[in-house]
Amino acid sequence: MQELFNSIEYLKGVGPKRAELLRKELGIHTFGDLLHYFPFRYVDKTKFYKISEINSDLPYVQLVGHINNLQELGAKHSKRLTAKFQDENGAIELVWFKGTKWIKDSIKANKKYVVFGKPNLYNGKINIVHPELESIDEKHQTKLNKLQPIYSTTESLSNKGLTNKAIGKLTSVLLPQVINSIKENLSSELIQKLNLIPRREAYTNIHFPTNTKTLQQAQYRLKFEELFFIQLQLIRMKIVRQQKLKGFTLSQIGEHFNNFFHNHLPFELTNAQKRVLKEIRHDCAKESQMNRLLQGDVGSGKTLVALMSILMAIDNGFQSCLMAPTEILAQQHFETISNLLSEMPIKISLLTGSVKKSQRTIIHEALENGETHILIGTHALLEDKVKFKNLGFVVIDEQHRFGVAQRAKMWLKNSNPPHVLVMTATPIPRTLAMTLYGDLDVSIIDELPPGRKAINTIWKSESGRLAMLGFIQKEIEKGRQAYIVYPLINESETLDYKDLMDGYESICRTFKGKQISIVHGQMKSEDKDFEMSRFAKGETQIMIATTVIEVGVNVPNASIIVIESAERFGLSQLHQLRGRVGRGAEQSYCILMSGNKISTEGQERLKTMVRTTDGFEIAEVDLKLRGPGDLMGTQQSGMLELKIADLMKDNAILQYARQLALTLLEEDPELKLPKNKAILGHYKEISNKQLEWSRIS
Repeated sequence: MQELFNSIEYLKGVGPKRAELLRKELGIHTFGDLLHYFPFRYVDKTKFYKISEINSDLPYVQLVGHINNLQELGAKHSKRLTAKFQDENGAIELVWFKGTKWIKDSIKANKKYVVFGKPNLYNGKINIVHPELESIDEKHQTKLNKLQPIYSTTESLSNKGLTNKAIGKLTSVLLPQVINSIKENLSSELIQKLNLIPRREAYTNIHFPTNTKTLQQAQYRLKFEELFFIQLQLIRMKIVRQQKLKGFTLSQIGEHFNNFFHNHLPFELTNAQKRVLKEIRHDCAKESQMNRLLQGDVGSGKTLVALMSILMAIDNGFQSCLMAPTEILAQQHFETISNLLSEMPIKISLLTGSVKKSQRTIIHEALENGETHILIGTHALLEDKVKFKNLGFVVIDEQHRFGVAQRAKMWLKNSNPPHVLVMTATPIPRTLAMTLYGDLDVSIIDELPPGRKAINTIWKSESGRLAMLGFIQKEIEKGRQAYIVYPLINESETLDYKDLMDGYESICRTFKGKQISIVHGQMKSEDKDFEMSRFAKGETQIMIATTVIEVGVNVPNASIIVIESAERFGLSQLHQLRGRVGRGAEQSYCILMSGNKISTEGQERLKTMVRTTDGFEIAEVDLKLRGPGDLMGTQQSGMLELKIADLMKDNAILQYARQLALTLLEEDPELKLPKNKAILGHYKEISNKQLEWSRIS
C-alpha cells in the first residue's frame, strides 16, 4: 500500500521538473494519483483500413503500406515534409510540419509501416497530418490486438514531452511497481454476486485493455466501487445521525396549525404540498432529528409548507427561524409570513445586517425570553449574540448559498439540534440528488398551486426585436411591468454580448416617459435594494438587470421577462430567471432573444426552455449538457470529481450500488462482520476525503 503514496518524481522517467508539471497541470502528486488518472477514451488498433475505404469524416484510421517519395517543401515558417504512402488499393499524402529532419532520417524506403492518424481533406485530396508511424516487425505484431489508451494532457505538458503517449509509457512503468499494493476493497460475496473481475485486473485493463470485453469489465468494476463507497458513506452518515442525534418530538398538531389550516390558508393545498407536510410531520414525531431537503420550482408553495411546519413546532412549545441568503429575500419572507399570520397571535421578527443596534437589542431580548415565535433573517441569525429560549425548527432557504460551517452554527442554538428543513428552487436531477444529498431525506413539490398559469416562453432572433419591444409596450399599457436581463454590465471586446449599459440607453429612448430601474452586481447593496424596492412597489415599469435578480424579487405584477443573449446562459439560470414572472394571476411571458448563429448546444438549451416549464426535466437536460461539476458550481463540485463514473451514463450502476449499500448496512451497520473487513478498511481510508460540503453540518 505504501508504494501508492510515493511522490511521483521518484517514478522512472519523471524527475523533479516533470513532477512539478504533473502536480500543477493534472493534480498528480503520487504514484496513486497516476494510477487513478484513467484514459478518457481508447483507440481500436485492431482495425485496419484500406486507403480506398477512408474519407475525411472518419475520426482516426490505421493503414498498412509503404512510404516513398519524401520531399521537403516550402521555406522557413511554411517548411514541411511530405511523403507518398500507398497500399495495394491506392495512395495518400502524409505531411509533417515539425521534427521534419528526424522523421526524414528515420524513415526507411521499401519498409512496411503502420500509419495512424486523422484523415483530412485538402485541395480535394485526402492527407494525414503528423501521423503516428511504426515499422512492422514482430514487436508490433504483439500490439495489433490491443486498444490504445488516450490520456488527457495539456499544451504545457506536451511541450515538455509529456504527451498522451508519454503518460501511457509512465503508467506502464508504474503498474508493475504498484500492482501488489492494490488491495481488494469489496467482499468476496459482492464480487461473486456481481461477477466482478479482481481489482488488480481491473486497474491493469483500464489502462491497457487487451480487447473490448476486458475494458468493459474493468470499467464496470471501477465505476461500481466508486459509486458504492459514495453511497455507503452517505447512508451511514444518515444512520449515525438518526441514531446519535436525538431531536425534539413534535407530536402535537394543535391550535395554531389548525387555526391557520381552517381559517387562514390562502388557497387549498396541492396534493404535493399535503404529501410533503405528511413526510415532515412523520419525521418530527420521531425522537431522531429531521434533516430534510425540500425541492420545488419557483412558485410551487415551498414557503407555505415551511410555515405550516413552523406552526407545528410552535404548537409544541418551540421557536423557529428561517434563514435566507440575501436581505431582500429575508424581507420578502418576512412580509409574506407576516401577512399570512396577521390575524394570529404569533410574534415574528426580522434580523438582517441593516437592522439598527437599538432594534437588535429588543429582538435579542424577545428571543431569549420566548416572546418571539419566529425569527426570519440572513447570516445575522448565526451570530453568537442570537440566542433562543427553545429553538426547535430551522428552515434554510436556497441552502447551497450557505457554507457547511455556517449551517452548523444553527445546531448549537439549543441543547439538542433542531429539526432542519432546507429548501431549494433549483431542481436537482434525481441522479444528482442521490449522490449529493444521499444523507438527507428528499421531498419534492412537483405541482403548481391552482390558478397559476404556465409561463409562455418564446424564442426570437434579432429580426424579432421590434415585435418584442412592441409587446412590452402593450403589457405596460395594461398596467403590467417587465424585466430585461443582460449577461454583462459593460461591453466586452472578446464577447459579442448585448451589454447592459447600452441596453439601458436604448430602452430609455424607446420607452420615453416610462420609469426604468437598473440593477447590477457592481452597485452598492443599498442602491440595489432601493431600485428593487421601487420596482416591487410599481413605481418603475421596467427593470433592466443582470442575473442579480435570479433570486430574491417577488413582483406579482411583472408579466414579462426578456433575456438578452439567452444562448449565453445555462439552462438552470434561464429557468431561475423565468421564475421571476408568473407570480400573479395574469398570463406571463418569457422572451429569449438570441443571435442568428448559435451552437448546437445553445439551440438545445433554448428549445428545451420553449418546450417545457418543468424544472426537473430542465435539470436533467442541463446535467446531460454540462455535467455535474458545472451544474452545481465550482464551490460545490469537490465530491463530484469522480475518477471514472458518469452520473448521467451510469445511473443504473448508481441505483444498484445504493441498493446494495443499503442492504449491507441493514445487515451490518458498523461493518464489523469478518466478511466485510475489506469494505471497512477502504471505507476508513476514504471517509475523511469526500462529501463534507453536502452535509447540513
